[in-house]
Amino acid sequence: MSFLPAPRASMTILLLALVLSACGADESPSGSARPSSTASSASDPAPTQTPTETTPASPTDGQEDQVQLEITIGDQQFTADLHDSAASRDLLAQLPVTLEMRDHGGVEKTGRLPSRLSLDGQPSGADPGVGDIGYYAPGNDLVLYHGDQSYYEGIVVLGRLQGDAAERIAGLDGTVRAQVEAR
Repeated sequence: MSFLPAPRASMTILLLALVLSACGADESPSGSARPSSTASSASDPAPTQTPTETTPASPTDGQEDQVQLEITIGDQQFTADLHDSAASRDLLAQLPVTLEMRDHGGVEKTGRLPSRLSLDGQPSGADPGVGDIGYYAPGNDLVLYHGDQSYYEGIVVLGRLQGDAAERIAGLDGTVRAQVEAR
């Protein structure tokens, strides 16, 4: 059995550590810039929470794992089904809330939430579909996806908009005020 001299052994260990750490590095596709879901700017108005004395109705008839959201933008109402997750439960605890939602990249409306949502049990990112409702952790934003967004780190899919909601939201220009509450 041969031993390496101390300087050579130290160099070998250092190189091994470097190689192993590079294998675990998390990289985004080269040259890809995130077109949307960017962090809200410091000038974004703070979301407002509206006190309420009502509690969401208990799900029945096989809907034990789903709670619905009602999202009102102007005179339009949208319904979303939430998946049961720590992030969704944290969102429900913040409701009702009014958010200023901005369009990003022509594929989503985003609005900053009052508090961060738990990422417990969530993958590091997601590829949301048209009609998904999500959370963009780096910006602390609730996101309504009305166009095709690719996979990105920090996206958590919370649930799904019902019916033609994504198409109707896509037709809303600019910044909108959204009232979000449990149904």
